[in-house]
Amino acid sequence: MTRGLRPILLSLLMLCAGLSFPARAEVIVSFYSHDFGDRFPHAFIVMKGTVDATGEAVDSNYGFTAVSVSPAILFGSVKGKVESSKPDYIAKSDRQFDVTVDDATYASVLARVAEWRDREQPSYSLNKRNCVHFVMELAETVGLKVNRKSKLFKKPKSFLVEVRGLNPQLTAPPVVPDP
Repeated sequence: MTRGLRPILLSLLMLCAGLSFPARAEVIVSFYSHDFGDRFPHAFIVMKGTVDATGEAVDSNYGFTAVSVSPAILFGSVKGKVESSKPDYIAKSDRQFDVTVDDATYASVLARVAEWRDREQPSYSLNKRNCVHFVMELAETVGLKVNRKSKLFKKPKSFLVEVRGLNPQLTAPPVVPDP
């Protein structure tokens, strides 16, 4: 039997025996915006997938907001927090783009989230450290170009559209109609 046929036959035998090669695991980081309203944060990420090295299932989301949304945020820094949103909030938000990351980048995203979570208080500033600044840093962490001098730090959707424009490899996700 020729050498070239051996790997093919081995693969066919494994397939017939019910064995298969594991699928490559991946984590998808989706960047979301939510138009202004009474719920926060207005920009956040959702991560779903599987960590390749461990097989760990990933289904988490993170945003950054003020602990208490009050007029005080207009006058200076206030206590901030990283929080996760409920599925209904995510469903009513706009997914702007997705980035598939490897295990090392996923770990870097988690480290950046922890860095924001563990910042000395007061950590939220409407003009310097808000939800858009948070997702900007996460976008950089996953390897995207961002405009650090953007004038859109108070406009989550517009900022993420700007990021998509700076990264031509990104496309807007398809719009899924409501059932």
